[in-house]
Amino acid sequence: MARPKMRLTADQALTRKAMTWATRIRVNPSRIVVAELTNKWGSCAPDGVITLAQDLVDMPAAFQDYVVVHELLHLRYRSHGKTFTAMMTALIPDWRELEASSPAREVRR
Repeated sequence: MARPKMRLTADQALTRKAMTWATRIRVNPSRIVVAELTNKWGSCAPDGVITLAQDLVDMPAAFQDYVVVHELLHLRYRSHGKTFTAMMTALIPDWRELEASSPAREVRR
């Protein structure tokens, strides 16, 4: 009898997504934290810690990717300059539409 697959927890699913993108972007976060956030979807601390909102897991996959990539790129580019926006466009071509549709929170600037 086959064992049922266990559903990933929100923490595991978001951490896995973040690490997959980190490998692709070639950045190395010091830690991925999934926490209850009420005023933003994610943040990137100067020490390399990426924090993601736990309920981000309930959002569409494309929006999750947008938030994760946005925060991971801050490991390389601290500001939202031309290089940052060019990389966002290369990795998530519709990021501006996703950002505009962001419900009630914002990605930390």
